[in-house]
Amino acid sequence: MSLAVLPFLTFATSQVGTPGPANMVLLATGARFGLRRALPFVAGVALGKQLIIWPLGFGLMAVQDDYPMLFEALKWVSIAYILWLAYRVANMRLKAGEAEGQPHGFFAGLIVHPLNPKAWAMITTGFTTFVSTGTPPLQATASIAICLLGLQMILHPIWTYAGQRIAVSLAGTPGEKYLMWTLAALTVASVVYALFAGGGQ
Repeated sequence: MSLAVLPFLTFATSQVGTPGPANMVLLATGARFGLRRALPFVAGVALGKQLIIWPLGFGLMAVQDDYPMLFEALKWVSIAYILWLAYRVANMRLKAGEAEGQPHGFFAGLIVHPLNPKAWAMITTGFTTFVSTGTPPLQATASIAICLLGLQMILHPIWTYAGQRIAVSLAGTPGEKYLMWTLAALTVASVVYALFAGGGQ
């Protein structure tokens, strides 16, 4: 097979399962609204990565050298969006799944990864490191898409449920605001790390 599946899955698991903007938002959303109410958002986040995988697989990065200013602008739009998410996280308060209002919906989740520089870095690494030279684009792209979607369907709900369990322990306590501030700080730190080193969700 032209994709080194096992090495790629090992790499991808280490990225999808570790802290980053998407996972911090999933954790915070689960803490605020619970896994069940957050499921549309979780589904959107999982499927949103496909919006990166397929364009990359069919050569989007090949035009980067021709339009550097466009990609630079997209990078800063992405950063601004993740910082806005971090601000929202910092101001959330835990209600152990009983919060008033509505959680982020499916379409809000759908744009998390396309505006997440860490996701772009991870997927680019997947194509350049684990796909054999000469592999047909459809085969390579479909293989990576299936692997990542499968991992996200397992790991994204785990992050969201972890937030729900944390809420049970911390809702209404003095530690609540410090947790949310910490999650927001980790979200920002993960973006800064991605800009200079890459990796993570």
